Amino acid sequence: MTTLFDPVKFGDIELANRIVMAPLTRNRSPKAIPNDLNAAYYEQRASAGLLITEGTPVTQQGQGYADVPGLYLPEAIAGWKKVTDAVHKKGGKIVTQIWHVGRVSHVSLQPNGTAPVAPSAIPAGGKTYIIDENGNGAFAETSAPRALEIAEISGIVADYAKGARAAIDAGFDGVEIHGANGYLIDQFLKDGANQRADEYGGSIENRVRFALEVVDAVAKEIGAGRVGIRLSPVTPANGITESQPQPLFNHLVHELGSRGLSFIHVIEGATGGDRDFTQGGKPFNYHELKDIYRKAGGSGAWLVNNGYDKAAAEQAVESGYADAVAFGKLFIANPDLVERFQTNAELNELDKATLYGGGAKGYTDYPNLDTAA
Repeated sequence: MTTLFDPVKFGDIELANRIVMAPLTRNRSPKAIPNDLNAAYYEQRASAGLLITEGTPVTQQGQGYADVPGLYLPEAIAGWKKVTDAVHKKGGKIVTQIWHVGRVSHVSLQPNGTAPVAPSAIPAGGKTYIIDENGNGAFAETSAPRALEIAEISGIVADYAKGARAAIDAGFDGVEIHGANGYLIDQFLKDGANQRADEYGGSIENRVRFALEVVDAVAKEIGAGRVGIRLSPVTPANGITESQPQPLFNHLVHELGSRGLSFIHVIEGATGGDRDFTQGGKPFNYHELKDIYRKAGGSGAWLVNNGYDKAAAEQAVESGYADAVAFGKLFIANPDLVERFQTNAELNELDKATLYGGGAKGYTDYPNLDTAA
């Protein structure tokens, strides 16, 4: 019987166990440059089978939040090298989540204060995190986007490939393409955000085009066996909606099946919320989604996420439904989550007040079992 603690291969990446740390925005990298505190944070959690870093913009245009690390500056690549070296010295594996937020941004974060870009000029609504005029972190309404010209799209696809190459140069074991949570790829996928009338809009086949172009460009750059993608079929995060999620994502994973990817990372339900959340008028069938991927030749690991505890994760892996399970908030509060699961130890409580921004408090000061003892 397969357990959470058995090794597994994610394409070309060999993992010691099936407990994955999910990507988690923490806003602790001023000027988009990873630092020693970030290295300590990831090093503490290196016993995970795989660490997936927080979303990491591939360009300044792709940045939607203040103090998140990037991949578009030489200083950022050098900063990430400190992180990957620290994780590898602990025997861990780490990939970075390459990211373009699209419309989920603010003019103060964009090059020359320009409008964010999106498939269509439809505001996201909601808020993002910026540095205000007094130098303090604050939440602000996202800015109205402009629609991308078709001639610009190939350049953004190339930016993803450049970001992937930068990640490998920084020592990462691979990348996860962020195709979820209402950011740029998800905006192209879903009809609530994409009202284009060209080859990137309208039909399902057109709306998946951008995602597949990004996947192909990144895979060509660093090898498909080091490339995963994160998807969220029904989450309403960042104002995103889709009228027919099942056929849309069934088609997308069918197309991904022939591409030899490392893993497919699926958020089940509403990100960080209701696992049974639905869009399109009926429950989403995640088992069907996986079956279609496998029948299309997809051999990448099937990674599931959202609200799993140890018992649910064990059932998902032991039943064969999932190859691995990603945990978010549990890893924030428990740097040694793998050991705590192995020994059935009590878990630390999460300090929600320190999730975004700040310093070591609520970031690197959670006790592990040794220090707690």
